[in-house]
Amino acid sequence: MFVVEDRGGAVALMVASLLFLGTWPALLTLLERRGRLPQHTYLDYSVTNLLAAAVIAIIFGQFGETRPGMPSFFTQLTQDNWPSVLFAMAGGIALSIGNLISQYAWAFVGLSVTNIICSSLAVVLGTTMNYFLDGRINRAEILFPGVACFLVAIFLSSAVHSSNAKDEEDKLSMSRGIELSSDVADQGVKLLPNQEELENGEEDDFDTGTAEFIVQVEKRRSIKVFGSSRWLGLGMVLLAGVCFSLFSPAINLATNDQWRTLRDDVPHLTVYTAFFYFSVSCFAVGIGLNARLLYRPVAGVPPSTIGAYAGDWNGRHWALLAGLLCGFGNGFQFMGGQAAGYAAADAVQVILSLGSYQLSNALPLVSTFWGVILFGEYRRSSRRTYLLLGCMLSMFIVAVVLLMASAAHRKTG
Repeated sequence: MFVVEDRGGAVALMVASLLFLGTWPALLTLLERRGRLPQHTYLDYSVTNLLAAAVIAIIFGQFGETRPGMPSFFTQLTQDNWPSVLFAMAGGIALSIGNLISQYAWAFVGLSVTNIICSSLAVVLGTTMNYFLDGRINRAEILFPGVACFLVAIFLSSAVHSSNAKDEEDKLSMSRGIELSSDVADQGVKLLPNQEELENGEEDDFDTGTAEFIVQVEKRRSIKVFGSSRWLGLGMVLLAGVCFSLFSPAINLATNDQWRTLRDDVPHLTVYTAFFYFSVSCFAVGIGLNARLLYRPVAGVPPSTIGAYAGDWNGRHWALLAGLLCGFGNGFQFMGGQAAGYAAADAVQVILSLGSYQLSNALPLVSTFWGVILFGEYRRSSRRTYLLLGCMLSMFIVAVVLLMASAAHRKTG
């Protein structure tokens, strides 16, 4: 059994995790913007996400030297450890619901704001819970100032989204010579272009960030966002963030049994067994909810059928890849968390978007990188939006640094 016992190994796993977890949301967003139904994409994603968990459990949890009190994966499947199993499965349910909500929130709010708000909220709630569950092994004098910075980042993210939505309204109004009525403006609703223009518009590639580009994206995408309140998307993001905040403490309880729900002669779940059960429940919820959404869709998505899903191969390879990246990313997160302390491991969920950057430039987040470079988020926005975006990213980076600096070793034995 592979066990991470040093900080260097934990950091290596966290780096791999943040790269994987920073990429899969962009793949799902790309498919949605190309018109693939989110139900089809999430069903594909769920299959390979479970496959990744099974591979991690069998390779890392089964083979190798077995240690006292740490049975192999197959051995634990037959033990009387159901209280811990239920904690792990509860975490999977929370994560699956959070991911499902996020898939729609990315369309309404964008990758950058969605990921930062969800991650920040997950840290504010999840880190606090893990701090007490782990016997306060992380340095509070560093940890909680970092948590406070995440709170500030949440409010700045909301301001960025509101400012950018206003910029888009202005672009559309100026392009068509139409002014929003006072009622619509007060309600924070985006200008809805003429539906006939959306359906019959030309397929030309317009300059990113222009009104024509915005309309072109709306015409192609599967989740329709025009005409919706800007607060709807933020509400979805906050709900997803609450779900994300629960899954790491659930895995913590499943593997460390701080509430002493197991008999004394039953060993704690290893991270591999816990993550496998976690992923099984995540798979079951994802498949069940999206099978229903095929026939009862939301957010303006057209209905579908099981047969239509089975025959939809357009972009399926990207959805399957997204599931693998998310599965291995989450698995590496919890493997690293066993060594560094789960409160610090929550940083992976937060810095899941920290990625490639040049030392000479300000550190960008991968979600913002994908959002700006691949999807044109914030292109041609106002100075106010850019200023808020810079403040949001700066505060987020400070928070991540503080959270990582608070890491301490878990006591064993």
